[in-house]
Order: sequence, then C-alpha cells, then structure tokens
Amino acid sequence: MKKLSVLNAILLVAVASIVVFTIDVTVADDSFNYITPEKTKAMIESGEALTLLDIQIEDEYTRHHIKGSLATYAYPVKSDEERARLDNFIPDLSSRTDTIVIICPRGGGGAKRTFEYLASRGIESKRMFILENGQGGWPYPRLIEAN
Repeated sequence: MKKLSVLNAILLVAVASIVVFTIDVTVADDSFNYITPEKTKAMIESGEALTLLDIQIEDEYTRHHIKGSLATYAYPVKSDEERARLDNFIPDLSSRTDTIVIICPRGGGGAKRTFEYLASRGIESKRMFILENGQGGWPYPRLIEAN
C-alpha cells in the first residue's frame, strides 16, 4: 500500500472536517419544524385549526401580514422585553392543541428563537412550525392584509 504524502493527508483532513461540519449543521437544523407557504395556504383555506403567530416588528406587520395572524411585535426575540411580548400569548397557546405557524420577516433566527422560547415555556415542539422564507417569501398577495 502506498504511503500518503503530506499534501494528501492535509487534503484528507480538510475534506473530513468539511463533512463533519456539514453533518453537525444539518443535525442542529433538524430540531426545528418547517412548513411551506403552499402547505400553510392550504391549511388556511381548508379552515384547519391553526394559529399564525407573527413576530414581525410593528411597522412591518402594519405594512403586510397574513390575514388572521396574531401580532406579537416580538422580533428579533433576543431581549427579555421581546420574550415578554410572547409571554402574553402563552396561556392561549397552552390551552389549545392546534398547529402554530411562526412567521418572522425571513424565516430565520427570530423564528428559531421564538420556537425555542415557546418550547421552553411548555408549548409542544411537534405543534410548532416555522414558515419557510418568512413573511418576505409569502407568495399569495390575496391572503395579505395591511393596516
């Protein structure tokens, strides 16, 4: 069997590191549930029990939000004050069993922090979904309203 050259060994370690890092990132992201705009639209139109929990800031929510969504103004869900805004909704969310769709500006960090915070407060993770691409990626203008 041929011995590996130093360059080949370095390359092998680099590739292995990339594979391990990629696997690690994928596993971490698997802790969140996502839902497509298409599936969300179908649930809205079918009248399925659903809570649309919008965390956009007030200006963004006023400009555009999905009809029937609850305005929390909690984005980016980093401070105690922002988490306290979510606390106002926890009793109602806890008393029901419907699906919760978390809507943030782009479906990223704010939505993940909301998901984690609500889960830490006893809301079942299996009930919560993050809207893919958030409000910014919502492709159904007839289901949008502005104040």
